[in-house]
Amino acid sequence: MTKIKADPDGPEAQTEACSGERTYQELLVNQNPIAQPLASRRLTRKLYKCIKKAVKQKQIRRGVKEVQKFVNKGEKGIMVLAGDTLPIEVYCHLPVMCEDRNLPYVYIPSKTDLGAAAGSKRPTCVIMVKCLEHILSKSVT
Repeated sequence: MTKIKADPDGPEAQTEACSGERTYQELLVNQNPIAQPLASRRLTRKLYKCIKKAVKQKQIRRGVKEVQKFVNKGEKGIMVLAGDTLPIEVYCHLPVMCEDRNLPYVYIPSKTDLGAAAGSKRPTCVIMVKCLEHILSKSVT
């Protein structure tokens, strides 16, 4: 008895291709009207890497309540917001808070990818990567 190899163009291959990760252009379809400035594809990848490193060093805040609390306390960092969060009222006040406190913020296309970068199975609509003071002082000068 010999084994019959599966056809690479068969139905299993098509379902695997459909269930794979969505492209950057497909993610842009679900964006909110307030999602500006939106990170490019390259910057989005770099942000995901930065978030993964920050999670290992415990330099991250995740979720609207936690991020808002620490921004009000005066913590510095980079805020990464998901552009596909609905309803917008959940987090529309955060960019205003960032602008008042001169904190950088950027939108990325997907909240599921943002949650996955933070090491969670749960989608996350906002993450703040904390900056260390010596890094912050070098970037300002």
